Amino acid sequence: MKPRLWTFSFSAALLLNSAAFAADIAQTVSPEATQINTESGWTFTFAPYFWAAGMSGDVGQFGLPPVHVDASFGDIWDHLDFGAMAIGEARYDRYSVFGDVIYTKVSGNKATPFGVLADKATLDSQVFSGLLGVGYSVLDDAAGHLDVVGGARVWSVDTKISLNGGLLDGRSRSDGDTWVDAVGGLKGTYSLTPNVFLAGWGLIGGGGADVDWDVAATVGYKFNKTVSGVFGYRAIGVDFKDNGFEFDVVEQGPILGLVIHF
Repeated sequence: MKPRLWTFSFSAALLLNSAAFAADIAQTVSPEATQINTESGWTFTFAPYFWAAGMSGDVGQFGLPPVHVDASFGDIWDHLDFGAMAIGEARYDRYSVFGDVIYTKVSGNKATPFGVLADKATLDSQVFSGLLGVGYSVLDDAAGHLDVVGGARVWSVDTKISLNGGLLDGRSRSDGDTWVDAVGGLKGTYSLTPNVFLAGWGLIGGGGADVDWDVAATVGYKFNKTVSGVFGYRAIGVDFKDNGFEFDVVEQGPILGLVIHF
């Protein structure tokens, strides 16, 4: 059911979390699904993906008490303006450099209860999450590889409430925060057959947040050298609190897609 924004605090919490966990419809791939081989020995992978995630957790902002939110992907989709997700990786022998970027923007508006101070309240929320890491293969053969990885994830959250009409027409207020977490774990792929492969990762850490974790598991099928399809499941959790701002949420849902190398 489409979320109902009964108060400014509930609106901010729902849309802020929705932003963190919605995404533009794109294509999901495994790092082994598409590689560009170069004469230098480097291989490159670029993977835009679609993640149909719902979320649950607690958010506190604008000096208000934390609000618990439990939204399905359908609830989030109703408020999504724009989203983009992509993973990239460069490999040389046993060494790798990789990144993961998530950006979303959501908005919504609601008529105020009495219309004296304002006729309508509009909320815009943007969330950016960017991970940059390096890895080393402790296991590496023709069937696949298992990497020990480490890196840093940057989170940036910004929410703005604007009032229209009434005595407070044109007034607005923003709240948000930016922080960095160090994360580490394992990432790998394994070919079951020449066409069927498994891929996944598990990361955990903290820093600005008390805890920051990310796990995923996928199964893929190589149709040919340039086209693969994958399906799997991903979950991300983060628990950040600072000066009345709270972002303690878990996002999880299926990932799927198709990639064409060109």
